[in-house]
Amino acid sequence: MTQGSESVPSARPSRPTADSVLDHFEQWARDTPDARAVTAVPGALTYGELDVRANRLAHHLLAAGLPPGGLVAIGTARQSEILVALLATLKAGGTYVVLDVETSGSGPRRLATLEPFAVLTHAAHQARLDDGRGLRFIRLGAEAGAINQRSGEPPARSRARDALLQFTGAAEPRAAALTHALLLAAHEAWSAVARPTPEDRHLITSGSDVTPFTTGWTRALCSGGSLVLTDRGPWTPDTIRAAVGAERVTVVHTDPAGATRLLLPERETLLVPRPGAPLPRQDDDAARTVRLLHVTGDRLHLDQQAHLQARLRPGGRVLNVYGSTETAGVGTWFELSQLPGPLDAPEELSLLGTPFPGCRAELREGELYLGPPDGGDAIPTGDLARARPDGLWEFRGRLRDRIPFDGRPFDPHPLEALIRSHAHIGAALVAEIEVGRGARRLVAYISPPPGGGAWLPGGDLPDSDQLRDHLRGKVPEERIPRTVVRLRALPRNPAGQEDRTALPRPPRLTDPATPIRRTGGKYAASAGGTEFPTGCATGCGTLVLGVMALIFTDVLWPGSTELGGVPAPWAPLFFILYLCECLAFGAGLMFLFTGRPRMREQGRGAGITAAAHLAVVYLLVAWWPQDNLYRLAAKDDLPRQAALVYAFNVPLMIAAAIVAAYVIRTPASAFDFED
Repeated sequence: MTQGSESVPSARPSRPTADSVLDHFEQWARDTPDARAVTAVPGALTYGELDVRANRLAHHLLAAGLPPGGLVAIGTARQSEILVALLATLKAGGTYVVLDVETSGSGPRRLATLEPFAVLTHAAHQARLDDGRGLRFIRLGAEAGAINQRSGEPPARSRARDALLQFTGAAEPRAAALTHALLLAAHEAWSAVARPTPEDRHLITSGSDVTPFTTGWTRALCSGGSLVLTDRGPWTPDTIRAAVGAERVTVVHTDPAGATRLLLPERETLLVPRPGAPLPRQDDDAARTVRLLHVTGDRLHLDQQAHLQARLRPGGRVLNVYGSTETAGVGTWFELSQLPGPLDAPEELSLLGTPFPGCRAELREGELYLGPPDGGDAIPTGDLARARPDGLWEFRGRLRDRIPFDGRPFDPHPLEALIRSHAHIGAALVAEIEVGRGARRLVAYISPPPGGGAWLPGGDLPDSDQLRDHLRGKVPEERIPRTVVRLRALPRNPAGQEDRTALPRPPRLTDPATPIRRTGGKYAASAGGTEFPTGCATGCGTLVLGVMALIFTDVLWPGSTELGGVPAPWAPLFFILYLCECLAFGAGLMFLFTGRPRMREQGRGAGITAAAHLAVVYLLVAWWPQDNLYRLAAKDDLPRQAALVYAFNVPLMIAAAIVAAYVIRTPASAFDFED
């Protein structure tokens, strides 16, 4: 079935017909060259200045031999440079792709799947991106002099079919080609609904390599508005709020978490009562200046949208947009004014609204398909939906989130919506965790509503018994989660979606039939289950292994601990040192086998946790062989001394750096556990 679309008349003055978004931008550069196009620390660019810079880089690309449709990879952290580079690529008739150079490994992994004509970057990122294939690198800083010597006039170009390649946010990302026609149709569809004006100042909070930025720049620069960028690292809640106030931002493009941080910051101590009570307005910059909050990337529930709407100035709009990479970020849109009347249980409903002009939505075996605004074939979204009697589309979950349960697929979204209906829960995810011996258990991850103020583990969030009481009678007993993990906030991926893969694993669980009890502030299983070693067991194991190391020292390194020629009181001091080295070795071995599960509870990510675990082990165990080998090496045997220094001391430094990185890295989310 196909849902009709609703068109909103535009308040903007009509402009000449354009064949691409680049034509729109260039028309504004000709008509309003002195109008501000970009604001970025430490400076700003007018439309005329931005156009000239892009023209010069386009000539530089053509002089390097860029063929029509040639792929240009953009790998820099400076958003203003990214904007110049993508405009230059389009002007030169090429296709652009933006790489993430701030997340470790992301940019190189994606670059390895491409065959670009050139990589536009800076010296600071070239070493990270260079994979030895002999790629052509154009360093924007080092070659700035040559670029600035090029003509500032638009180059003659033969336009390619594709405008950009964009990696999807799927579990296995792939590059999707977005055409010039699609990019233009998406911009015009969005403009018909959002009604941007040349007076608008836009801010995009997403990473520079994801769809909201790689296609979203058109929202501002193809409507004569100004785009607020960051050239000093990724956006943070503090920098977003500062930019909104300082630059009088009127349109914010963000995800649900960004919208919450902007309008419902944690410093507010009000706990939102539910159902229905709106938040009181506060005299803050965001509420005064933002007229349009464009929320994309993930679902908004009706109560969340109502709370955000209540914080904007009178006449402000919260536009929840649902789309995909293949549709250039547009598909359906929803705002509260589309509702025919009040609805019951708004905390359980997530509405996708109606299709954008030119778009279409249809169901195929329960899965939502989106027809892109350029009239192309409908694209599967991987999401479940239903068409409501009031003409609105309702989100019903994701295919990839289905859980095999009693031999049948189980969609957790309805259960998560019921969990959200608890007055003290703001967000919820349900996952299935393996608990050993082939048994699995449903685990509920919950976080408090926005505006709840400082959160402490346990706080007002319900424990497992309270959650079971809340759900009993509403869902089958076997589908009620027995385990609750209480989070500060649910983790999200770079695209803004709730990220189930980043959920922290609860402290080691046992078979569902085996209860879990608290032991000295930690968690241990009752009889028959696997449990963490207690402090006494760990200490005894360390002592036994340390004594064994002391015994074997003279077997492995005869004479290394000989103290016969050492006078008092130094001999006892050296013996204590040898004993401590052996005990450190024993502690390292114990930590090797018992430490990682405890470290995983911190929620700092599997990769950094594994690296830090091995680094701590090395820091502990290395002293025993290292000092014994040092003592047996002659002082004038420089080759052996150098080999020992590099074999032991350099890895010690690396291990210490890894531990430091682990310590300072913010956990994905602090959590409290109830079972």
